[in-house]
Amino acid sequence: MKGFQLSQIIKLLTMFDITNEELFKLLYSSPNEKEVDKIIQKYPDVFKEENWAPLGGNPSNFGVIENQQSNPIAALIEKLTNSIDAILMKKCYEVGINPKSTEAPQSMEEAVRYFYPNEYKNWDLATFRKKQSENLQILAHGDKLNPSLIIYDDGEGQHPDNFENTFLSLLKGNKNEIHFVQGKYNMGGSGAIVFCGEKSYQLIASKRYDNTGKFGFTLIREHPLSKEEERTKKNTWYEYLIINGKIPAFGIKEIDLNLYNRKFKTGTIIKLYSYDLPSGSRSVISRDLNQSINEYLFNPALPIFTIDTKERYPDDINLERDLYGLKYRLEQEDNKYIEQDDSFSEVFNDELFGKAKVSCYIFKTRIKDKSVKESRDTIRREFFKNNMSVLFSINGQVHGNYSSEFISRALKLDLLKNHLLIHVDCSEMNYSFRKELFMASRDRLKDSKETRALRKFLAKKLGATNGRLSEIEKRKRDSISVDAGDTKDLLRSFTKSFPMNSELLKLLGQTFKLEQKKEKPDIKKEPKRKTIKEDFEPFKPQRFPSYFKLKGHNDGEKEVAKIPLNGEKNIRFESDVENQYFDRIEEPGILRIALLNFKENENSGGIKPGKIDQIEDVFNVNVSSPKDGTIKISMNPKKEVKVGDAVKMKVTLESPGKEFDEIFWVKIGDSEAKKEPSKKEKDANDDMLGLPEFILTYKESKENAITWEQVEEATSEDIDYRTVMYPLVKGDSLECIYINMDSTVLKSFKSKYKNADEKQLELANRKYISSVYFHTLFLYTITKNNKYRIIQDIDNEKNSLDIGLDRYLTTLFQNHYSEFILNFGGTNELMQGLGE
Repeated sequence: MKGFQLSQIIKLLTMFDITNEELFKLLYSSPNEKEVDKIIQKYPDVFKEENWAPLGGNPSNFGVIENQQSNPIAALIEKLTNSIDAILMKKCYEVGINPKSTEAPQSMEEAVRYFYPNEYKNWDLATFRKKQSENLQILAHGDKLNPSLIIYDDGEGQHPDNFENTFLSLLKGNKNEIHFVQGKYNMGGSGAIVFCGEKSYQLIASKRYDNTGKFGFTLIREHPLSKEEERTKKNTWYEYLIINGKIPAFGIKEIDLNLYNRKFKTGTIIKLYSYDLPSGSRSVISRDLNQSINEYLFNPALPIFTIDTKERYPDDINLERDLYGLKYRLEQEDNKYIEQDDSFSEVFNDELFGKAKVSCYIFKTRIKDKSVKESRDTIRREFFKNNMSVLFSINGQVHGNYSSEFISRALKLDLLKNHLLIHVDCSEMNYSFRKELFMASRDRLKDSKETRALRKFLAKKLGATNGRLSEIEKRKRDSISVDAGDTKDLLRSFTKSFPMNSELLKLLGQTFKLEQKKEKPDIKKEPKRKTIKEDFEPFKPQRFPSYFKLKGHNDGEKEVAKIPLNGEKNIRFESDVENQYFDRIEEPGILRIALLNFKENENSGGIKPGKIDQIEDVFNVNVSSPKDGTIKISMNPKKEVKVGDAVKMKVTLESPGKEFDEIFWVKIGDSEAKKEPSKKEKDANDDMLGLPEFILTYKESKENAITWEQVEEATSEDIDYRTVMYPLVKGDSLECIYINMDSTVLKSFKSKYKNADEKQLELANRKYISSVYFHTLFLYTITKNNKYRIIQDIDNEKNSLDIGLDRYLTTLFQNHYSEFILNFGGTNELMQGLGE
């Protein structure tokens, strides 16, 4: 580092006793843990055994520290969260408010608005955001692929004699009574220690914000067990440096610590030596680490600066980048990655958990000037670096996540697994429910009845067949479907010619709905009536609404809807406001629902309700963001109400300088009878073969087939000459098999027929189609019936990825498997072997 030349300092200090200031500079200048080791060996009197004290005052602290965050990024996020807390605490003290008093802000969002009343509105602008982010910096130092990280904040800071109650404490709960900060467990961000190289070296230095006291510092490490201790101690422990029984300190007015655009005066600085960043986050931290922090800090209270150096990357031209969370990146109005009109939010008020906002972001299949593959890889690198597709956050910090497995298995929307990111804001959930969702480490979900109930709730609401996500996926499916008449006839001929004995039928029947179809008499079909298409005027969205009105008749007296006691009812409103009105960064709108009157049906039985003065006392309410001129509210009665109860409610859509109100009555109706499938649905099911269809795909367009590009657009999977097939999965069912008729495998197979006529080529095509189809069918069936999961190791590290069955089978077939089944044993042999 420029501030101190390490070799010169060591030479000078070997001649004299070392001062606290010299010791700090020596430690701070060390680029990695090996250099810290050299300093410890050089000055044995300073680092002698009696100058180390156990972290938290507990010699048994090993388990507390080791059992925190499970990965280095999540542990680093805790450090940044503590820094944000420290900056807000400083602001609170500066305005003369006791952080624990009722006068203090009661949430982190309120604190930002209170302490930065004008500034926060401009943080979406680069100049203002960059200026604020200078107060919270992450800097890289040392080796390119194994850097040390420095975290600086211009926060409250601590006196040296208070280190042991703050930075070095464990489980004291100092922040429990402060509502506007994130940290509650008072671990001092100790989870990061275990990722600091092999020796767990971490330097902490601080000075109080009001310039009182000295600049104190200490070094934390894992205690190196002596040979005697190895025989007698069960575990090691973590400890910190004291000199003469005190935290070492020295006086400063300011000190050059190579920060961006400033010298250190007050606040805190922490150095994590040889920090074990995962692959993909190790190089230029202003790019790679920046992206990972954005994912874990979905919506941070304050912007952050990530800074690398010319010494590490002399050819990189963008070594300083601020960040303001993934939410900011996703909701920018000029976002080139997001389908703005398809992205939406739902606000749920439910008796299960209280209130939660769920935002769904739909990514584009193709980014401008990029192929489908390039687009997919870019989106994954920029937004899914840590394989998190569903994010659960509190105060903007991600506390747990699901992978794309939730989208495939729970929502059964496989075509969206590479295009959908879901954010669940848990900040306003009931505390009694929320505390059972996350581990104390705040980086993963618990396995509790609450997490299972929440997963089930989200799957039901977001995966509904008439929901927005299903509508988006249906559009993708429709884009890769064809008239299946010819392929169904071919499939019938295949199944008749293969030995489908009872054992095979039983095997397939565990996965597919197989029935022996009875011959039906020919029924003369009536000609379809021509439908007259109405000309609809295209929706013209406005930035702010000019009107807001209830769809349907409302005279103010009679109820506009009856809401079934055990069901749900949608109330729709018309408006001309744009789809992103509730979710955009600049000037977002708000929709409020109020209860004006509640009339109880005195003639009915049931549970006597308590005091009812809010709409949430009567209904579970779901507010959907606008969709092309329609705003939807879904309501489901709670157990306390009964048939005949009536509710007068007011729905208000806010706009700058104006509010639009709609006032109406709704009534609780009888429970809904369970719907039976219609005759039309039954007839449609009876007409199915029970096996998935197949669709042929070619590079160029052909009749009753689709192109590679169409499959790529819908699935985000690469289709080229190497591809043999792609199985389209929906939840647990195999819906369709796309068979590539321009594959190298088929062309090679046909080339063996010298001077082949049209009939021979057609036979080769049929063998190829039937072999690929039935091998896919049986491999899928066997894998699903045995409940196998495909796990792929990635990056030669301890990381693994849950691979969907579609990706696994596609890869299997393009790696010589299909050549083998065409040339060495056909489908008959496979089916006979399975039937034995």
